[in-house]
Amino acid sequence: MPANILVVEDEPAIQELLALNLTQAGHNPVRALSVEQAQMLIRETLPDLILLDWMLPGMSGIEFARKLKGDELTKSIPIIMLTARGEEADKVRGLEVGADDYVTKPFSPRELNARIKAVLRRRAPQMTDDPIEAGGLRLDPMTHRVSGNGKTLELGPTEFRLLHYLMSNPERVHSRTQVLDRVWGDRVFVEDRTVDVHIRRLRRALTESGHEEFIQTVRGVGYRFSAQ
Repeated sequence: MPANILVVEDEPAIQELLALNLTQAGHNPVRALSVEQAQMLIRETLPDLILLDWMLPGMSGIEFARKLKGDELTKSIPIIMLTARGEEADKVRGLEVGADDYVTKPFSPRELNARIKAVLRRRAPQMTDDPIEAGGLRLDPMTHRVSGNGKTLELGPTEFRLLHYLMSNPERVHSRTQVLDRVWGDRVFVEDRTVDVHIRRLRRALTESGHEEFIQTVRGVGYRFSAQ
């Protein structure tokens, strides 16, 4: 699944190279030359991951990372720091403010893609293309197919995203608001009860393979996926 990745880099040539690399890897790059521009873009749409240069005009990348991790709206967004500063003390400082990884320039596109994939797998597994399997139910983001006990299941696009999100975060209880933010997007204004409608449709689709009980309702809280 393509991830929306915000690239905060003040060198146009490096920014262009990063954006091209991300596009070739199947992601959607969004570019900012400064912290101020990045803040405007984040207000419009929350990215799935941020590639953040350390040395930026005005506010430094390290200060911006600290600010992002201190804000309730943005603290869960994964951050990979990009910098020419390779000393161990600098790496520790970057990680201490909440960065998820640290890549030293120059780096190969292949290495960066591997780091991005690893961070997304840890922090936002629903953004990766890795198949997920639990209790005889299998979801493959690459082929957009779901199967259970040898049967191919027919899911609509919203039900597919919903199942992908829930299967990527098993045993966790998700409120309707959290599901709306992660499946529909935080800037899409729909009723909380919309989640209930799609949960019912998802369960109906999973009935074909006997997996409907994997989608559990936690009364007064939300929903969870459990194969136990």
